[in-house]
Amino acid sequence: MFGLAKSQRLRGALAGTLGVGLVFGLAACGGSDDSDDDATAESQSIDCSQFSSYGDLKGKTVSVYTGIVTPEDKAYKDSYKPFEDCTGVTIKYEGDKSFETQVLVRAKAGNPPDLAIVPQPGLLQQLVATGKAVAAPAEVAANVDKFWGEDWKAYGSADGKFYAAPSGASVKSLVWYSPSEFKDAGYTVPTTLDELKALSDKMVADGKKPWCVGIGSGDATGWPLTDWQEDFMLRLSGPETYDKWVKHEIPFNGPESTAALDAVGAYVKNDKYVNGGLGDVKSIATTTFQDAGLPIVDGNTCSLHRQASFYAANFPKDVKVAEDGDVFAFYLPGKDATTKPVLGGGEFNLAFADRPEVKAFQTYLSTDTWANIKASVSQGWISANKGLDVSKVSNPIDKLSAELLQNPSTVFRFDGSDQMPAAVGSNAIFKQLTSWVTGQDTKTTVDNVEAAWPKK
Repeated sequence: MFGLAKSQRLRGALAGTLGVGLVFGLAACGGSDDSDDDATAESQSIDCSQFSSYGDLKGKTVSVYTGIVTPEDKAYKDSYKPFEDCTGVTIKYEGDKSFETQVLVRAKAGNPPDLAIVPQPGLLQQLVATGKAVAAPAEVAANVDKFWGEDWKAYGSADGKFYAAPSGASVKSLVWYSPSEFKDAGYTVPTTLDELKALSDKMVADGKKPWCVGIGSGDATGWPLTDWQEDFMLRLSGPETYDKWVKHEIPFNGPESTAALDAVGAYVKNDKYVNGGLGDVKSIATTTFQDAGLPIVDGNTCSLHRQASFYAANFPKDVKVAEDGDVFAFYLPGKDATTKPVLGGGEFNLAFADRPEVKAFQTYLSTDTWANIKASVSQGWISANKGLDVSKVSNPIDKLSAELLQNPSTVFRFDGSDQMPAAVGSNAIFKQLTSWVTGQDTKTTVDNVEAAWPKK
């Protein structure tokens, strides 16, 4: 899912070890009568005696507040059923499209939920600052140490204290393409930035405009270019410099940020490269991000489109998204074949209560067991949890994304603009990059964004 600025505009039994030593078995236990529900059938095959370490929780309730609404909410509710059926706890799920505003209002007013599914680290920091959030229990911290990297744990922390385990994740560092076009033309998937440039030049030599780009998104027009710039910041300057840039420890108009934007411009402001099947460079600003990659399936007008894993949902239902299908994606490569910087997003389970039932539910959500159950009942959902069995993931593009997240060489970084102050991350950058792609020079662009940064 997207973070604060962007998410408002888009939207047999499993085995696994729990952090408190619980293991799901195969013996039946009591539960719901909805036999046609996959998750319920699954929960009925779980050995409920294995939940005894949680203590007596029957009759307890845990409230969950989130921006995830119908129809995506069903898979979450289904994934909670094993916990409900075997512990006796009732999970009260509340989805709200205004979540990202209202959760802050509720926390400040002293009326927070027991647990909130927070879509980005910046909002998590704000919620912790209210003084109402509670640190994660030791069992959750142990699971995060086991199943995620230090980068993910840091995003769930504030003021040196760990608060929230990661939940779902998304991968943005992808390039969409046509497998049949690559096969017919003899193109190979690039493994370095130099190879990506060479591929683009080869397509130009073959009479094509290889890239199609669109940044139209209503009030958020411009956001896809923030992802482009963030990807190139990671690749050209490395994760440590990226972190400093996001925190404004180095200026937005510094040499690193300028170089990243110029590198993006070598693609998206290059008349020879864009905008295949859609128009000239300026058409990028008027083409919606949803429509921009669709010409790939035509086979003649567009060959490459940089966009996140969620973009699969934009293709018509009769378009096969697979490595041997009509369209697929490859990893946007790093400077060399051995480094794998990955830009993405994710969610975090933040608690505002430390009752035993809340701690137990947090622990369940931090396990590989829950990740596998959630993946098995979801469409288009993955986690960076290293215990996720990729075979449980429902479609090829999500499997590609999950494999990237689990790759030991991957260095993950969260969407940068979603962590910046709103005046910058969801306002100035969007507007300035839109002006940039329609003719404004790089120096003016980065200077204007720097000037928008709130003064301390």
